[in-house]
Amino acid sequence: MASRSLTPVQLTSTLFVALLATCHAGSIAVYWGQNDGEASLAETCASGNYEFVILAFLPKFGKGQTPQLNLASHCDPSSGGCRGQSKDIKACQGQGVKVLLSIGGGDGSYGLSSPGDARQVALYLWNNYLGGSSSSGPLGDVALDGIDFDIEQGSAKFWNDLATDLKNLGKNGGKTVLLSAAPQCPFPDEWDGGAISTGLFDYVWVQFYNNEECQFSAGQGAFMNAWKKWESVPAGKIFLGLPASKDAAGTGFVPAGELTSRVLPLIKVSSKYGGVLLWSKFYDDQTGYSSAIKSDV
Repeated sequence: MASRSLTPVQLTSTLFVALLATCHAGSIAVYWGQNDGEASLAETCASGNYEFVILAFLPKFGKGQTPQLNLASHCDPSSGGCRGQSKDIKACQGQGVKVLLSIGGGDGSYGLSSPGDARQVALYLWNNYLGGSSSSGPLGDVALDGIDFDIEQGSAKFWNDLATDLKNLGKNGGKTVLLSAAPQCPFPDEWDGGAISTGLFDYVWVQFYNNEECQFSAGQGAFMNAWKKWESVPAGKIFLGLPASKDAAGTGFVPAGELTSRVLPLIKVSSKYGGVLLWSKFYDDQTGYSSAIKSDV
């Protein structure tokens, strides 16, 4: 049977459809909790821009310490003031937004001294934040969706034990506990690498900022070399971690137009592509970055 050649318009349409078929739709995750003047948690989720909101941080835990939450000026956990966040958290979850608690951070007093210590921290997180046995946790009567590992200091030991214990507690309790990690883009990450290698992590939001050797400003080659290494880890989805404004990080800010035209087309072809992570809601409020990129992520 004779074949018919495509017209230029048909050819363009066919190529466009083929390109769309190779791109993967992503979502936006954002850190919330560390800045004065930031939108409330309820407002953050009501914007419709985010599928993940990560509460930052639990910066004190492990090694026999009493765990301590820090949500800056949003609330005072020592007086029970953060329990009022439960209403907002439930509103977020009712809109389909996953809410995770980030442990660690750039400043804090945290670490694990043994597998037994990891087990105690896991039990604490399960009982107080993930819907275990306590109804009077620091955030009130809520069951968060998971735990984010933002480990940036101290020893790299026993984080794999904590990840395993959290997943097992969820499994035994009939609940899926989501695990995410926020490694730096140099591969492998000094602190999160061992935990990620367990294969238990659902999301890895890699910090492609404050790391001049692998962020996009280092050049497409250096950036893609790092991205492909992170694609290789045994995790669910990989996110591109970026600052939401120039003020949000020392280096690594990518203007929205450049992100959508030059960066995302490079990584959206990956089956592991999950979307974009932003630091943080406070800076996104100032720039409208998530709104500017949402349709392209």
